[in-house]
Amino acid sequence: MTTATRAATDAAAMRRALGLAERGPAKGVNPRVGCVILSPDGDVLAEGWHRGAGTAHAEVDALAKLEPGAARGATAVVTLEPCNHTGRTGPCAAALVDAGIARVVYAVDDPGRHSAGGARTLRDAGVEVEPGVLADEVEAFLEDWLFAARERRPRVTVKWASSLDGRVAAADGTSRWITGEHARADVHRRRATADAIAVGTGTVLADDPALTARDADGALLDDQPVPVVFGRRPLPPDAAVLRHPHEAVTLPGADLAADLEELQRRGIRSLFVEGGPTLATAFLAAGIVDDLLVYLAPALVGGPRTAVGDLGVATIADTLRLHFTEVVRLGDDLLVVARPSHPETDTRERV
Repeated sequence: MTTATRAATDAAAMRRALGLAERGPAKGVNPRVGCVILSPDGDVLAEGWHRGAGTAHAEVDALAKLEPGAARGATAVVTLEPCNHTGRTGPCAAALVDAGIARVVYAVDDPGRHSAGGARTLRDAGVEVEPGVLADEVEAFLEDWLFAARERRPRVTVKWASSLDGRVAAADGTSRWITGEHARADVHRRRATADAIAVGTGTVLADDPALTARDADGALLDDQPVPVVFGRRPLPPDAAVLRHPHEAVTLPGADLAADLEELQRRGIRSLFVEGGPTLATAFLAAGIVDDLLVYLAPALVGGPRTAVGDLGVATIADTLRLHFTEVVRLGDDLLVVARPSHPETDTRERV
């Protein structure tokens, strides 16, 4: 097989492995991984994918479909670097070596603290290893899992809805509804795509939110985020969040970084923060916000109830700078999506 033919065969097998990976569960601690085993001539011998925590990993799933010895001299094409640790299942790198696999092709390095290093184990055993095949496509596919694994925390989106002058409530505390039905529908759609949704105990006590994702008729959507409540105050026994389809996770909130690590350990890859100004300010002040969703209504309220509290900005030079990534019209409202700017790496024009 020529070098060009082998490269084309590897790429085709990787795309097939990516298609297999899509069959796995999109949420949870483990990534979605697919594997294709090729003969020395490039024929498909077996395929496998990971079906969730506690089940066989993709490589082992594929190997299990072959007779003993049938994988000797073959190539394993895997979307993620074969793992190198023993958890609920054994290390895939060792399983590939034991099966006699001669070559391993994978797309993305495993960033796991304990699971990385499979490529080194394979090379030490004399297996040819080729990383980076279709890396961009697999990176995009595994974006949320890779982010959580690399950062040791979920990706954090902070959302609020406010008037044009940045007020989230009137002087008497009323806030329903600042924005219209199109904006609210967009919020529920985004809730359904997040692994978890968070508020503080103050919001639970004041507003008693259900923290569910619902359609226009109020029916629950198929995908529901796990409710998370930050704070030490006890929740009322009849709180709506306690009737959520998922059991509520309560965290103290004094150390957000530690709390987010705990959520990542629980398999939470993305967190949708919908609490009031106190929680939004805490996340912003801690520097752990990856995206801001600001729903702006064409209205003026005035008064002190602003969307964000004190961020410790004493002078304009200390302003937390953002860049806009998207502006969307939703009925009469606007959705502004922004991300914190990092001057050392982000060279785009600021607004």
